[in-house]
Amino acid sequence: MGAGLAFLPHSLSVRLFSTIRTRFTGRLSGTSRSEKEADMLDWIFALLSHDLGIDLGTANTLVYVKDKGIMIREPSVVARHKKTKRVIAIGKEAKHMLGRTPETIEALRPLKDGVIADFDATAAMLTHYIRLVHMQPKRPGFPSIPKPKVVVGIPSGVTEVERRAAAEAAIMAGAREAYLIEEPMAAAIGAGLPIQDSRGSFICDIGGGTTEIAVLSLGGIVVNRSIRTAGDEMDEAIVSFVRLKHSLLIGEPTAEDVKIAVGSAYPTDKTDRQTVVRGRDIETGLPRSVRLSETEVREALSPVVHEIVEAIAETIEETPPELVGDIMEHGIVLAGGGSKLRGIDKLIATELKMPIWITDDPQTAVVRGCGKLLDDEVLLAKVKIAARKV
Repeated sequence: MGAGLAFLPHSLSVRLFSTIRTRFTGRLSGTSRSEKEADMLDWIFALLSHDLGIDLGTANTLVYVKDKGIMIREPSVVARHKKTKRVIAIGKEAKHMLGRTPETIEALRPLKDGVIADFDATAAMLTHYIRLVHMQPKRPGFPSIPKPKVVVGIPSGVTEVERRAAAEAAIMAGAREAYLIEEPMAAAIGAGLPIQDSRGSFICDIGGGTTEIAVLSLGGIVVNRSIRTAGDEMDEAIVSFVRLKHSLLIGEPTAEDVKIAVGSAYPTDKTDRQTVVRGRDIETGLPRSVRLSETEVREALSPVVHEIVEAIAETIEETPPELVGDIMEHGIVLAGGGSKLRGIDKLIATELKMPIWITDDPQTAVVRGCGKLLDDEVLLAKVKIAARKV
Protein backbone atom coordinates (compact mmCIF):
# COMPACT_ATOMS: atom_id res chain seq x y z
CA MET A 1 0.00 0.00 0.00
CA GLY A 2 2.88 2.34 0.82
CA ALA A 3 4.38 1.80 -2.63
CA GLY A 4 1.00 2.48 -4.25
CA LEU A 5 0.74 5.86 -2.52
CA ALA A 6 4.40 6.80 -2.99
CA PHE A 7 3.42 9.56 -5.41
CA LEU A 8 1.56 11.38 -2.58
CA PRO A 9 3.05 13.47 0.25
CA HIS A 10 3.47 11.46 3.48
CA SER A 11 0.95 13.59 5.40
CA LEU A 12 -1.70 13.02 2.74
CA SER A 13 -1.00 9.28 2.68
CA VAL A 14 -1.68 9.16 6.43
CA ARG A 15 -4.92 11.19 6.06
CA LEU A 16 -6.19 8.92 3.31
CA PHE A 17 -5.12 5.62 4.83
CA SER A 18 -7.84 5.35 7.47
CA THR A 19 -10.54 6.32 4.95
CA ILE A 20 -9.26 3.76 2.45
CA ARG A 21 -9.01 1.01 5.08
CA THR A 22 -12.59 1.67 6.21
CA ARG A 23 -13.86 1.72 2.62
CA PHE A 24 -12.12 -1.41 1.39
CA THR A 25 -11.78 -3.69 4.43
CA GLY A 26 -13.82 -6.83 3.82
CA ARG A 27 -14.89 -5.76 0.32
CA LEU A 28 -11.89 -7.16 -1.55
CA SER A 29 -11.43 -10.50 0.21
CA GLY A 30 -10.13 -13.13 -2.14
CA THR A 31 -8.38 -10.64 -4.40
CA SER A 32 -4.62 -10.33 -4.76
CA ARG A 33 -2.58 -7.55 -3.21
CA SER A 34 -1.93 -5.98 -6.61
CA GLU A 35 -5.66 -6.00 -7.43
CA LYS A 36 -6.44 -4.38 -4.09
CA GLU A 37 -3.88 -1.64 -4.70
CA ALA A 38 -5.16 -1.05 -8.24
CA ASP A 39 -8.73 -0.65 -6.95
CA MET A 40 -7.60 1.65 -4.15
CA LEU A 41 -5.56 3.82 -6.51
CA ASP A 42 -8.51 4.07 -8.88
CA TRP A 43 -10.66 5.29 -5.99
CA ILE A 44 -8.00 7.84 -4.98
CA PHE A 45 -7.72 9.15 -8.54
CA ALA A 46 -11.50 9.46 -8.71
CA LEU A 47 -11.42 11.36 -5.40
CA LEU A 48 -8.72 13.83 -6.48
CA SER A 49 -9.26 14.18 -10.25
CA HIS A 50 -11.80 16.17 -12.25
CA ASP A 51 -13.73 13.83 -14.57
CA LEU A 52 -14.09 15.38 -18.03
CA GLY A 53 -16.31 15.38 -21.08
CA ILE A 54 -14.36 16.34 -24.23
CA ASP A 55 -15.58 17.41 -27.66
CA LEU A 56 -12.43 16.83 -29.70
CA GLY A 57 -13.45 18.83 -32.76
CA THR A 58 -11.70 19.68 -36.00
CA ALA A 59 -12.19 23.41 -35.43
CA ASN A 60 -12.57 23.68 -31.64
CA THR A 61 -11.96 21.60 -28.53
CA LEU A 62 -14.39 21.97 -25.64
CA VAL A 63 -13.90 20.52 -22.16
CA TYR A 64 -16.72 19.95 -19.66
CA VAL A 65 -15.68 19.49 -16.02
CA LYS A 66 -18.00 17.38 -13.87
CA ASP A 67 -20.00 19.50 -11.38
CA LYS A 68 -18.55 22.71 -12.88
CA GLY A 69 -19.66 22.90 -16.50
CA ILE A 70 -17.75 23.93 -19.62
CA MET A 71 -14.35 25.27 -18.56
CA ILE A 72 -12.41 25.28 -21.84
CA ARG A 73 -13.49 26.38 -25.33
CA GLU A 74 -10.43 26.76 -27.55
CA PRO A 75 -9.49 26.36 -31.23
CA SER A 76 -7.98 22.95 -32.08
CA VAL A 77 -4.65 24.41 -33.19
CA VAL A 78 -1.09 23.64 -32.07
CA ALA A 79 2.07 25.62 -32.88
CA ARG A 80 5.46 23.89 -32.54
CA HIS A 81 9.06 23.90 -33.77
CA LYS A 82 9.40 21.87 -36.97
CA LYS A 83 12.64 20.12 -36.00
CA THR A 84 12.34 19.57 -32.26
CA LYS A 85 8.52 19.28 -32.22
CA ARG A 86 8.53 21.36 -29.03
CA VAL A 87 5.09 22.89 -28.52
CA ILE A 88 5.08 26.69 -28.47
CA ALA A 89 1.39 27.53 -28.24
CA ILE A 90 -2.02 25.84 -28.07
CA GLY A 91 -5.53 27.14 -28.72
CA LYS A 92 -6.28 30.81 -29.43
CA GLU A 93 -2.61 31.84 -29.32
CA ALA A 94 -1.70 29.13 -31.84
CA LYS A 95 -4.65 30.02 -34.10
CA HIS A 96 -3.35 33.59 -34.42
CA MET A 97 -0.15 32.08 -35.86
CA LEU A 98 -1.90 30.29 -38.75
CA GLY A 99 -0.47 31.59 -42.03
CA ARG A 100 2.01 33.83 -40.18
CA THR A 101 4.80 31.47 -39.06
CA PRO A 102 8.48 31.54 -40.12
CA GLU A 103 10.09 28.45 -41.67
CA THR A 104 11.19 27.07 -38.29
CA ILE A 105 7.67 26.99 -36.81
CA GLU A 106 4.50 25.22 -37.93
CA ALA A 107 0.96 26.01 -36.82
CA LEU A 108 -1.38 23.12 -37.55
CA ARG A 109 -4.76 21.60 -36.86
CA PRO A 110 -4.07 18.16 -35.37
CA LEU A 111 -7.51 16.89 -36.44
CA LYS A 112 -8.77 16.64 -40.01
CA ASP A 113 -12.36 15.75 -40.95
CA GLY A 114 -13.10 14.90 -37.33
CA VAL A 115 -10.29 12.36 -36.88
CA ILE A 116 -6.72 12.57 -35.60
CA ALA A 117 -4.28 13.57 -38.34
CA ASP A 118 -1.30 14.26 -36.04
CA PHE A 119 -1.26 11.97 -32.99
CA ASP A 120 1.56 13.71 -31.09
CA ALA A 121 0.02 17.17 -31.50
CA THR A 122 -3.40 15.87 -30.40
CA ALA A 123 -1.92 14.20 -27.30
CA ALA A 124 0.00 17.40 -26.46
CA MET A 125 -3.18 19.47 -26.80
CA LEU A 126 -5.20 17.12 -24.58
CA THR A 127 -2.39 16.97 -22.00
CA HIS A 128 -2.33 20.78 -21.87
CA TYR A 129 -6.09 21.05 -21.30
CA ILE A 130 -6.21 18.26 -18.70
CA ARG A 131 -3.40 19.89 -16.72
CA LEU A 132 -5.06 23.30 -17.09
CA VAL A 133 -8.29 21.99 -15.57
CA HIS A 134 -6.40 20.37 -12.68
CA MET A 135 -4.56 23.54 -11.69
CA GLN A 136 -7.44 24.07 -9.25
CA PRO A 137 -7.73 21.22 -6.69
CA LYS A 138 -10.96 19.23 -6.66
CA ARG A 139 -10.99 19.14 -2.86
CA PRO A 140 -9.60 21.91 -0.60
CA GLY A 141 -6.56 20.78 1.35
CA PHE A 142 -5.74 17.96 -1.08
CA PRO A 143 -3.49 18.07 -4.14
CA SER A 144 -5.00 17.79 -7.60
CA ILE A 145 -4.01 14.67 -9.53
CA PRO A 146 -4.58 14.86 -13.32
CA LYS A 147 -5.80 11.27 -13.81
CA PRO A 148 -9.42 11.81 -14.89
CA LYS A 149 -12.07 9.62 -16.39
CA VAL A 150 -12.92 11.15 -19.78
CA VAL A 151 -15.82 10.78 -22.20
CA VAL A 152 -14.80 11.81 -25.71
CA GLY A 153 -17.13 12.51 -28.65
CA ILE A 154 -15.94 11.21 -32.05
CA PRO A 155 -17.56 11.10 -35.53
CA SER A 156 -19.84 8.12 -36.20
CA GLY A 157 -18.12 7.22 -39.47
CA VAL A 158 -14.60 6.58 -38.14
CA THR A 159 -12.67 3.35 -38.58
CA GLU A 160 -11.55 1.03 -35.76
CA VAL A 161 -8.00 2.37 -36.14
CA GLU A 162 -9.22 5.95 -35.79
CA ARG A 163 -11.24 5.02 -32.69
CA ARG A 164 -8.20 3.40 -31.13
CA ALA A 165 -6.10 6.49 -31.87
CA ALA A 166 -8.61 8.76 -30.10
CA ALA A 167 -8.71 6.54 -26.99
CA GLU A 168 -4.92 6.15 -26.96
CA ALA A 169 -4.41 9.92 -27.24
CA ALA A 170 -6.64 10.46 -24.19
CA ILE A 171 -4.75 7.83 -22.17
CA MET A 172 -1.38 9.28 -23.21
CA ALA A 173 -2.62 12.72 -22.11
CA GLY A 174 -3.17 11.41 -18.56
CA ALA A 175 -6.67 9.90 -18.47
CA ARG A 176 -7.13 6.78 -16.33
CA GLU A 177 -10.23 5.77 -18.32
CA ALA A 178 -11.35 6.88 -21.79
CA TYR A 179 -14.84 6.24 -23.14
CA LEU A 180 -15.74 7.03 -26.75
CA ILE A 181 -19.24 8.05 -27.80
CA GLU A 182 -20.53 8.89 -31.26
CA GLU A 183 -21.02 12.63 -31.74
CA PRO A 184 -24.66 12.49 -32.92
CA MET A 185 -25.55 10.51 -29.78
CA ALA A 186 -23.67 13.00 -27.59
CA ALA A 187 -25.32 15.95 -29.38
CA ALA A 188 -28.79 14.43 -28.92
CA ILE A 189 -28.15 13.89 -25.18
CA GLY A 190 -26.78 17.44 -24.88
CA ALA A 191 -29.81 18.83 -26.70
CA GLY A 192 -32.12 17.05 -24.26
CA LEU A 193 -33.76 14.73 -26.80
CA PRO A 194 -35.63 11.70 -25.35
CA ILE A 195 -33.21 9.18 -26.85
CA GLN A 196 -34.33 6.29 -24.61
CA ASP A 197 -38.00 6.59 -25.61
CA SER A 198 -39.52 4.61 -28.46
CA ARG A 199 -40.21 7.95 -30.15
CA GLY A 200 -37.85 8.71 -33.03
CA SER A 201 -35.49 11.70 -32.66
CA PHE A 202 -33.53 13.28 -35.52
CA ILE A 203 -30.27 15.12 -34.86
CA CYS A 204 -28.00 16.90 -37.35
CA ASP A 205 -24.68 18.08 -35.89
CA ILE A 206 -22.86 20.40 -38.32
CA GLY A 207 -19.31 20.68 -37.03
CA GLY A 208 -16.04 21.92 -38.45
CA GLY A 209 -14.84 18.75 -40.18
CA THR A 210 -17.94 16.56 -40.42
CA THR A 211 -21.71 16.72 -40.41
CA GLU A 212 -23.19 13.97 -38.25
CA ILE A 213 -26.78 12.95 -38.97
CA ALA A 214 -28.69 10.32 -37.00
CA VAL A 215 -32.12 9.00 -36.14
CA LEU A 216 -32.28 7.70 -32.56
CA SER A 217 -34.75 5.55 -30.69
CA LEU A 218 -34.71 3.32 -27.57
CA GLY A 219 -31.21 4.44 -26.58
CA GLY A 220 -29.54 3.59 -29.88
CA ILE A 221 -28.84 4.90 -33.38
CA VAL A 222 -31.28 3.49 -35.94
CA VAL A 223 -29.92 5.24 -39.04
CA ASN A 224 -26.89 7.47 -39.30
CA ARG A 225 -24.78 9.24 -41.88
CA SER A 226 -21.45 11.02 -41.50
CA ILE A 227 -20.26 13.28 -44.32
CA ARG A 228 -17.02 15.22 -44.47
CA THR A 229 -18.81 18.36 -45.54
CA ALA A 230 -19.15 20.99 -42.83
CA GLY A 231 -17.76 24.33 -41.61
CA ASP A 232 -14.27 23.88 -43.07
CA GLU A 233 -15.71 23.21 -46.52
CA MET A 234 -17.77 26.40 -46.21
CA ASP A 235 -14.56 28.34 -45.57
CA GLU A 236 -12.85 26.66 -48.53
CA ALA A 237 -15.84 27.51 -50.74
CA ILE A 238 -15.49 31.20 -49.86
CA VAL A 239 -11.73 31.11 -50.57
CA SER A 240 -12.40 29.52 -53.99
CA PHE A 241 -15.22 31.96 -54.82
CA VAL A 242 -13.13 35.05 -54.03
CA ARG A 243 -10.21 33.67 -56.05
CA LEU A 244 -12.31 32.89 -59.13
CA LYS A 245 -14.65 35.91 -59.13
CA HIS A 246 -12.37 38.62 -57.74
CA SER A 247 -8.88 37.26 -58.60
CA LEU A 248 -7.96 37.69 -54.94
CA LEU A 249 -6.14 35.23 -52.69
CA ILE A 250 -7.34 35.05 -49.08
CA GLY A 251 -6.66 32.57 -46.29
CA GLU A 252 -9.15 30.32 -44.53
CA PRO A 253 -9.11 32.39 -41.30
CA THR A 254 -10.24 35.41 -43.38
CA ALA A 255 -12.88 33.25 -45.07
CA GLU A 256 -14.17 32.18 -41.66
CA ASP A 257 -14.49 35.84 -40.63
CA VAL A 258 -16.48 36.51 -43.83
CA LYS A 259 -18.77 33.56 -43.10
CA ILE A 260 -19.48 34.84 -39.59
CA ALA A 261 -19.97 38.44 -40.74
CA VAL A 262 -22.21 38.05 -43.81
CA GLY A 263 -22.65 34.30 -44.40
CA SER A 264 -26.17 32.93 -44.88
CA ALA A 265 -27.94 29.96 -46.43
CA TYR A 266 -31.29 31.66 -47.02
CA PRO A 267 -32.33 35.30 -47.54
CA THR A 268 -32.80 36.57 -44.00
CA ASP A 269 -34.12 40.11 -44.57
CA LYS A 270 -34.17 42.90 -47.13
CA THR A 271 -30.75 44.19 -46.06
CA ASP A 272 -27.86 42.83 -48.15
CA ARG A 273 -25.01 42.93 -45.62
CA GLN A 274 -21.51 43.68 -46.88
CA THR A 275 -17.97 43.23 -45.61
CA VAL A 276 -14.52 44.20 -46.84
CA VAL A 277 -11.85 41.52 -47.32
CA ARG A 278 -8.15 42.05 -47.94
CA GLY A 279 -5.81 39.71 -49.74
CA ARG A 280 -3.23 39.40 -52.51
CA ASP A 281 -4.11 40.19 -56.11
CA ILE A 282 -3.43 37.12 -58.30
CA GLU A 283 -2.30 39.17 -61.31
CA THR A 284 -0.15 41.87 -59.70
CA GLY A 285 0.85 40.11 -56.48
CA LEU A 286 0.05 43.32 -54.58
CA PRO A 287 -2.35 43.81 -51.65
CA ARG A 288 -5.93 44.61 -52.62
CA SER A 289 -9.32 44.77 -50.93
CA VAL A 290 -12.80 43.95 -52.26
CA ARG A 291 -16.29 44.33 -50.87
CA LEU A 292 -18.35 41.14 -50.57
CA SER A 293 -22.12 41.10 -50.20
CA GLU A 294 -24.27 38.59 -48.35
CA THR A 295 -25.78 37.52 -51.68
CA GLU A 296 -22.34 36.66 -53.08
CA VAL A 297 -21.33 34.70 -50.00
CA ARG A 298 -24.64 32.82 -50.05
CA GLU A 299 -23.91 31.89 -53.68
CA ALA A 300 -20.46 30.62 -52.64
CA LEU A 301 -21.88 28.54 -49.78
CA SER A 302 -24.84 27.12 -51.71
CA PRO A 303 -23.17 23.90 -53.02
CA VAL A 304 -21.88 22.98 -49.55
CA VAL A 305 -25.18 23.71 -47.80
CA HIS A 306 -27.19 21.74 -50.37
CA GLU A 307 -24.88 18.76 -49.92
CA ILE A 308 -25.81 18.78 -46.22
CA VAL A 309 -29.52 19.08 -47.06
CA GLU A 310 -29.20 16.16 -49.49
CA ALA A 311 -27.54 14.01 -46.80
CA ILE A 312 -30.42 14.78 -44.41
CA ALA A 313 -32.95 13.81 -47.10
CA GLU A 314 -31.13 10.54 -47.82
CA THR A 315 -31.12 9.69 -44.10
CA ILE A 316 -34.89 10.27 -43.92
CA GLU A 317 -35.36 7.96 -46.93
CA GLU A 318 -33.59 5.15 -45.01
CA THR A 319 -35.61 5.70 -41.81
CA PRO A 320 -38.40 3.26 -40.86
CA PRO A 321 -41.88 4.73 -41.59
CA GLU A 322 -43.02 4.81 -37.95
CA LEU A 323 -40.01 6.88 -36.96
CA VAL A 324 -40.52 9.21 -39.96
CA GLY A 325 -43.96 9.97 -38.54
CA ASP A 326 -42.34 10.93 -35.22
CA ILE A 327 -39.85 13.18 -37.00
CA MET A 328 -42.62 14.86 -39.00
CA GLU A 329 -44.37 15.65 -35.72
CA HIS A 330 -41.41 16.71 -33.59
CA GLY A 331 -38.98 17.98 -36.23
CA ILE A 332 -35.25 17.86 -36.92
CA VAL A 333 -32.88 19.30 -34.32
CA LEU A 334 -29.73 21.11 -35.50
CA ALA A 335 -26.56 21.32 -33.41
CA GLY A 336 -22.91 22.24 -33.95
CA GLY A 337 -21.25 25.50 -34.93
CA GLY A 338 -22.42 25.17 -38.55
CA SER A 339 -26.05 25.44 -37.47
CA LYS A 340 -25.35 29.07 -36.54
CA LEU A 341 -25.13 29.96 -40.25
CA ARG A 342 -27.95 32.44 -40.83
CA GLY A 343 -31.05 30.94 -42.41
CA ILE A 344 -29.83 27.32 -42.59
CA ASP A 345 -32.84 26.17 -40.56
CA LYS A 346 -35.23 28.00 -42.92
CA LEU A 347 -33.54 26.52 -45.99
CA ILE A 348 -33.78 22.94 -44.66
CA ALA A 349 -37.40 23.48 -43.59
CA THR A 350 -38.26 24.83 -47.06
CA GLU A 351 -36.46 22.02 -48.93
CA LEU A 352 -37.72 19.11 -46.78
CA LYS A 353 -41.13 20.48 -45.70
CA MET A 354 -40.39 19.56 -42.07
CA PRO A 355 -40.10 21.57 -38.83
CA ILE A 356 -36.50 22.49 -37.92
CA TRP A 357 -35.20 23.49 -34.48
CA ILE A 358 -31.79 24.79 -33.47
CA THR A 359 -30.84 23.63 -29.98
CA ASP A 360 -29.76 26.14 -27.34
CA ASP A 361 -26.04 26.98 -27.61
CA PRO A 362 -25.62 24.51 -30.51
CA GLN A 363 -21.82 24.63 -30.48
CA THR A 364 -21.70 23.02 -27.01
CA ALA A 365 -24.31 20.27 -27.53
CA VAL A 366 -21.75 17.46 -27.96
CA VAL A 367 -19.63 18.38 -24.93
CA ARG A 368 -22.73 18.87 -22.78
CA GLY A 369 -23.87 15.39 -23.80
CA CYS A 370 -20.47 13.96 -22.83
CA GLY A 371 -20.75 15.79 -19.52
CA LYS A 372 -24.20 14.35 -18.77
CA LEU A 373 -22.84 10.84 -19.31
CA LEU A 374 -20.31 11.38 -16.53
CA ASP A 375 -23.30 11.41 -14.15
CA ASP A 376 -25.12 8.45 -15.74
CA GLU A 377 -23.01 5.29 -15.63
CA VAL A 378 -25.89 3.11 -16.87
CA LEU A 379 -26.51 5.21 -19.98
CA LEU A 380 -22.75 5.53 -20.61
CA ALA A 381 -22.40 1.74 -20.58
CA LYS A 382 -25.27 1.54 -23.08
CA VAL A 383 -24.14 4.14 -25.61
CA LYS A 384 -20.32 3.93 -25.50
CA ILE A 385 -18.70 2.46 -28.61
CA ALA A 386 -15.25 1.86 -27.07
CA ALA A 387 -13.48 2.04 -23.71
CA ARG A 388 -9.82 2.09 -22.75
CA LYS A 389 -8.30 1.92 -19.24
CA VAL A 390 -4.74 2.32 -18.02
